[in-house]
Amino acid sequence: MEKHDCVIIGSGPAGYTAAIYAARADLKPIIYTGLEPGGQLTTTTDVENFPGYPEGIMGPAMMEDLRKQAERFGTEIRFGMVTKAELSKIGGEYHKLIIDESKEVLARTVIIATGASAKYLGLESEKNMMGHGVSACAICDGFFFKGKDVVVVGGGDSAAEEATYLAKLCPKVTLLVRKDHMKASQIMQQRVENTANIEVLWNTETLEVLGEKTVTGVRVKNTETGEESVVEAEGFFVAIGHKPNTDIFQGQIDMDEVGYIKTKPGTASTNLPGVFATGDAQDKNYRQAITAAGSGCMGALEAERYLQEYEVAVES
Repeated sequence: MEKHDCVIIGSGPAGYTAAIYAARADLKPIIYTGLEPGGQLTTTTDVENFPGYPEGIMGPAMMEDLRKQAERFGTEIRFGMVTKAELSKIGGEYHKLIIDESKEVLARTVIIATGASAKYLGLESEKNMMGHGVSACAICDGFFFKGKDVVVVGGGDSAAEEATYLAKLCPKVTLLVRKDHMKASQIMQQRVENTANIEVLWNTETLEVLGEKTVTGVRVKNTETGEESVVEAEGFFVAIGHKPNTDIFQGQIDMDEVGYIKTKPGTASTNLPGVFATGDAQDKNYRQAITAAGSGCMGALEAERYLQEYEVAVES
C-alpha cells in the first residue's frame, strides 16, 4: 500500500497552491484531481481580479498555469477521485483514502480542496431537460444558444456573470430573481443594469421548464401577485449557488449544517490531526479564487509544521 506524507484532494486554486507550497517544502505531494481537473475556474470566462494578470486571463488558462507551476516543483498529479476517506483521530497516524472505489492510499497529512458544485432547483422538468437546453455553465454551453433567447435564474454574482456573458451571444436574456433585490456585488449588479438586452424579473419563482425534446420556455410565478406566465426561451441556465463537495467526510470532520468544513479560526486546521481544509470546501463567505489560493497556502504550511512536530515527537 502506498504511503505518502501529503495527499491533496482537489485541483482548483486551493489544491494547486497547496501543492506548490508542499512541493517546495519537499513533502512530495500527490494531487488527486477529481472529476473536474482545475475546479470551477475551468468553467469561468475572464478572471479580472486575480493579482498578477493586469489584462485578465481566461479561467482554464489560469488553472493550466497553476498546474504547470505545481508540477515544476515536483507535485505528482493523478487523475482520480477519492471516493471514501477513513480519517484517524490520533496524531501521527496515517489516514486511509480510497481512490475510485478500489485503490487504497495512506497519507500522514490530507489537504482537502474539493471545492463546491452547482446547485439545481430540483424540478422534474429541469432534470428531464438537462443537456437539452438546461445548463449550469454558460461558458460551457453558451455557444450552442448563440442567437437564441435564454433565461438565467439566480440573484448572486454567479447569476449576474452568467447573464452578462450570455448577453454577448443571445438577443435577449431574462434574469429571474426570487426577491425584490439581488445579492450580487455592486459591480456585477451594475453590469446587469448596463446591459441593454438583459431583462430582470423580480419576485419571480420558476415553476416548470417547458419543452419536449428541447427547451421552449419557462413557466414562472410572481411571488407577490401569484400570477403565472410563460417566458419564451430556448435555454435555461441555473445559477443559484453551490454545495460543498464534502459528503465523503460526513461524520468524521466538524461541518456546518450545509456541509462546509469548520476550521479553527485563522487556520486551515480541522478538528482532526493532520487534516486541513482549504478553498470553497470550507469557505462560504468569500468563495474567490484568491482566497482559495491563500487558504491552500495555509493548508500546506500547516501540513509541513505538523509533520515537523510529529518527527520531533518521534525522535524525542
